[in-house]
Amino acid sequence: MTNSRKIRGYLQQAWLVLLLAGAYGGALAGVQMTLAPRIAENRRRETYQTIPQLVPGADRERTVELWISDREGNPARVYRTHDAEGRHNGWVLPASGPGFADDIGLLIGLDASLKKLTGMYVLDQRETPGLGDYIRDADFRRQFQGHAADTPIEAVKSDPQEQQIVVLSGATVSSSSVCRIINTAIARMRGPLLQSQAAASAAGGDAREQEL
Repeated sequence: MTNSRKIRGYLQQAWLVLLLAGAYGGALAGVQMTLAPRIAENRRRETYQTIPQLVPGADRERTVELWISDREGNPARVYRTHDAEGRHNGWVLPASGPGFADDIGLLIGLDASLKKLTGMYVLDQRETPGLGDYIRDADFRRQFQGHAADTPIEAVKSDPQEQQIVVLSGATVSSSSVCRIINTAIARMRGPLLQSQAAASAAGGDAREQEL
């Protein structure tokens, strides 16, 4: 076989690979576009179902979804929670960031004064099965309850002190990633939420009315 025939053969194979890759990518994009609204609705439903676990006493039927600018001016979705009598009792912040294998999506519960972390829930993760995916377990998530919201949480291997949690065995990266995501989300939203509450209080109104 001459060099020119070899080159033509290589080019034909290359074009075939590109064609198949394009078709596969187009099919994936089509599936993603078709399923995206359903996925978003399922996550929204899961969020509302989880809110009573994240903020004690919260009534999911009285939860208000808001868009508030973070400290950099970017719009961010937050959930303002209320008890059965309609009293404001907390906040839920959606947040995401890189883990060990892929992005991790969290829901973070805070009390109404934004001083205390009241809960954490893993909404989406693709961490290593049998190791990193244990970030979903109640025992790991329970460690975050009660920590101060104005001080970063740190992951340690043993003997946790104030503002520290114990990492999962064999999943240090996943555990530390959860801490980082929580710290980042609270840092970017705590100030704007406090300002919103102060503005609403000064105006004698409800923060919901200020933001909608």
